[in-house]
Amino acid sequence: GVKIKTFLNQSLVGGGRRLPGWHAFCNGKGPGRHQAGARPTPKETLMNTATTRLEHDLLGDKEVPTAAYYGVHTLRALENFPITGITIAVYPDLIRALAQIKRAAAQANCELGLLDQERMKAIVAACDELVVGRLHEQFVVDVIQGGAGTSTNMNANEVIANRALEIMGHQRGEYGFLHPNEHVNMSQSTNDVYPTALKLATYVGIFRLVDAMAYLRAAFERKAEEFADVLKMGRTQLQDAVPMTLGQEFSTYATMLGEDEERLKEAALLIREINLGATAIGTGINAHPDYAGLVCRRLAEITGIPVVTAPNLIEATQDCGSFIQLSGVLKRVAAKLSKVCNDLRLLSSGPRAGFGEINLPPRQAGSSIMPGKVNPVIPEVVNQIAFEVIGNDMTVTFAAEAGQLQLNAFEPIIAHSLFKSVLHLTKGCVVLADRCVDGITANRDALRASVERSIGIVTALNPYIGYAHATDVAAEAHASGRGVAEIVLERGLMTAEALAEVLRPEVLTRPRALPARKVA
Repeated sequence: GVKIKTFLNQSLVGGGRRLPGWHAFCNGKGPGRHQAGARPTPKETLMNTATTRLEHDLLGDKEVPTAAYYGVHTLRALENFPITGITIAVYPDLIRALAQIKRAAAQANCELGLLDQERMKAIVAACDELVVGRLHEQFVVDVIQGGAGTSTNMNANEVIANRALEIMGHQRGEYGFLHPNEHVNMSQSTNDVYPTALKLATYVGIFRLVDAMAYLRAAFERKAEEFADVLKMGRTQLQDAVPMTLGQEFSTYATMLGEDEERLKEAALLIREINLGATAIGTGINAHPDYAGLVCRRLAEITGIPVVTAPNLIEATQDCGSFIQLSGVLKRVAAKLSKVCNDLRLLSSGPRAGFGEINLPPRQAGSSIMPGKVNPVIPEVVNQIAFEVIGNDMTVTFAAEAGQLQLNAFEPIIAHSLFKSVLHLTKGCVVLADRCVDGITANRDALRASVERSIGIVTALNPYIGYAHATDVAAEAHASGRGVAEIVLERGLMTAEALAEVLRPEVLTRPRALPARKVA
């Protein structure tokens, strides 16, 4: 398969297994797709020679840049929310999702006789352009915004409307022919469009993350196989425990990742439930009785995502439980990844005064003052991603809890937090696999020597010499610095042949039949 790391330079396209319809969602090639409109013609360009156009909204008239595809609602939001300096254009999956929803709505409304063919086709063509990446720079609203996502929804409505007007042969802003609210937003509200768009975008992101985790898991599995014969001491509470193989240690990391791949897939099942057709609060006001079911079917066809209409649209409009669930799983992934990175940093500590059991591939000079120092920078960056994700989970929790009555006004910060968590974890997994795990080597001789001089191997002798004798041997070994095997043989507790058999790596590192205990 294609190496998933290529998505780092291709908007996180990823490699390996793909969910059904993933390419349809990202490339706008779902069933019944219309060809996207061409770029503006010279005639269209000449039609827009003035520097501004006058638009009107609830608060009055306002000059909008003629070159802008967004309109007055978006411009007010641009002025009102100078918060992060990061616009929603940073999340192309969200823009694609909004376009897919508007496309499905236009087709459903046309099928119900509420929208004429000409406007429907223009809206669909404009949406198709957004899906393939055009005009994303026109999505200028800050990622953190008041209004429960209304500014994001209106940004989409206005961009789609103005591009559709051009496709119909009109100028941007000539809303008498096709209006952002009347036509692009027909049968919709921000309160059903925005959470649905968030779910579509997150659903795609979940499976990208699953791919990235599988990629990292495979890297650990390869190392587990490579290190299958490398004997080392296990540790509990940073104290010597009993022997194991380095392969067993690395296979554990692979298993941890595999478990959470399944948890993410489970979370995705909840994300499929949408509330399109709910309109303002879930009662479906201003929507045709057949609209909810029809637009859901259209959306599933367009995206390839098996979305389903929530059984209670009033509940679905105010409840953010699926986002809390997903955020919790992302926190689980982050915490376990961070634990793995802690282990890698500890096992590679040194090179002379630390554990020194493994070597991480050197990636950059580690100090501006200490020559020759190399730091575990890749595990460190993944640790920091984990810290961020854990903080994002707290943000999602507070934002979901803060919803009141029939709507949660804080979904923009939920969206921003979830998108960051999914995106950064995805990139972190790939970077950890490619820039760290693949290049790890084992200090085999040092690991073997640590087992031979360890007091912990006395645990393996309990069934043969008894706990009391084993305790005495351990105490003497610790006090004298001598080896356990030497003391056992000196005391005549076991023969050399029997001791050698018990201390074989394949015996020390897995369950085995034990001798019958003698009754005193």
